[in-house]
Amino acid sequence: MFSQHPVSLLLPVALKPPKTRKLRFPYPTECSQELLNGALQSGEVDIYPQGKEGRVVRVYCDMETDGGGWTVFQRRMNGKTDFYRTWSEYSAGFGNLSEEFWLGNELLHNLTSVGPVSLRVDMRSGNDTGYAHYPIFSVDSEERQYTLTVSGYTGTAGDSMKYHNGRPFSTRDKDPDPLGIHCARAYMGGWWYKNCYKTNLNGLYGTNSNNQGIVWIDWKGKDSSIPFTEMKFRPSRFSPATHG
Repeated sequence: MFSQHPVSLLLPVALKPPKTRKLRFPYPTECSQELLNGALQSGEVDIYPQGKEGRVVRVYCDMETDGGGWTVFQRRMNGKTDFYRTWSEYSAGFGNLSEEFWLGNELLHNLTSVGPVSLRVDMRSGNDTGYAHYPIFSVDSEERQYTLTVSGYTGTAGDSMKYHNGRPFSTRDKDPDPLGIHCARAYMGGWWYKNCYKTNLNGLYGTNSNNQGIVWIDWKGKDSSIPFTEMKFRPSRFSPATHG
């Protein structure tokens, strides 16, 4: 006698392919691949920077700005997260993806070194908005102090990042290449300081004194702390017009 569950009845279920196989990128390495998978809403996503065998990383994707596909690595919006942190904390990342956070310099290095990526910085102060776009952007390895490469500015906020091109990252407990004062301690953040900054997006939230606030000098000057900032990247080759 046959069993009550003939094998032929189970085959369609057993052979049904998993849903992930229908995706263009079953293991997206960053947000533009998730956009190409059909995710059109901004929000948190799991990515696989080292492929399906590697560590899964939770990130926030901006799927709306300038065609979408942006992996967000910094956001300031309410002052709930302390950005006056140590080298190891900036290396690993900290904060809350749905509010304020820094994704982490180690991940930033990994994700910006696999191919050319663009940087976009969005800022808002009251009803005023400004942005800066850089088609060349990368962060070097920890051995090279997460040195910044950034160039090719276009936008409405002015080119405050140019001053920081080629500078190592520094924090309150580590200043790899001091040019005078300890900028991270003086201006209460972790950043690619020079002597000291033209932009300080990881400064003290809501502070308009002592130039210690969240500053983009070419947009709002050094005495105005910007209430909302977001830094993000996506592959340079990504074209908003063709992602469909």
